[in-house]
Amino acid sequence: MSPMPWSAPAPMGVSRYDTVDALRGLAMVWMTVFHFCFDLSHFGFWPQNFRSDPFWTTQRTFIVSLFLFCAGLGQAIALHQGQGWDRFGRRWAQIVVCALLVTAGSFVMFPQSFIHFGVLHGMAVTLLIARCTAAWGTWLWLAGLIALALPPLLGHLLTGAWADVAPMFNGRALNWLGLVSRKPFTEDYVPVLPWLGVLWWGLALGQWTLAHRRQWMLIPVPRILRPLATLGRWSLSYYMLHQPVMIGLLMVVVWAAGR
Repeated sequence: MSPMPWSAPAPMGVSRYDTVDALRGLAMVWMTVFHFCFDLSHFGFWPQNFRSDPFWTTQRTFIVSLFLFCAGLGQAIALHQGQGWDRFGRRWAQIVVCALLVTAGSFVMFPQSFIHFGVLHGMAVTLLIARCTAAWGTWLWLAGLIALALPPLLGHLLTGAWADVAPMFNGRALNWLGLVSRKPFTEDYVPVLPWLGVLWWGLALGQWTLAHRRQWMLIPVPRILRPLATLGRWSLSYYMLHQPVMIGLLMVVVWAAGR
């Protein structure tokens, strides 16, 4: 599981919303703990079932949801501050490149279950959709609800009346949509649906808050939580580095222990 938010330091003259950065930073810390436990299990120090144990699968759902919700808030802020397509395109391209690097790195470690459409891949697609649909305004709430409801509804049909077309949606060519009857065997899977719904709701709430309750986002972050805000501003860089560092350190421990 590899959740990650979309953020970067603000350009000169553009203010940051520390509360949103801190919320994103909290998600990063939670993700790091989750990944460290996963790494311990992978190297045999603390075997856990991350694929089906509700304790771990529920945490994964909350972490990914928090990341994508923050991404929606961040997109609302960017649009409110007049961010153009040029800057959006540069950041979007960075996410795409990092997604390809994640795919390549996961193929080296997990050739049978490498990440072909994980959180970065899903975020690249959903952010582009969010950018193009931001003008929907309050309709984003309904769109988000539909996005969340479609996968379980169609999944039920694909295991019943529409079972003959299920292999098409379950295959790698289309399973990135999320309309599957069974999840693919991969280390991270964040399809467009239902996760687009979470990002849409974050975008909708961000737009409403900036229009009606902007002071909520301007609440000062307590000093003890400021490191979280700093971490949230460098989320993409941190995301790309934290797993290689932790895995590398554990490999050294394994080597030193002669395991």
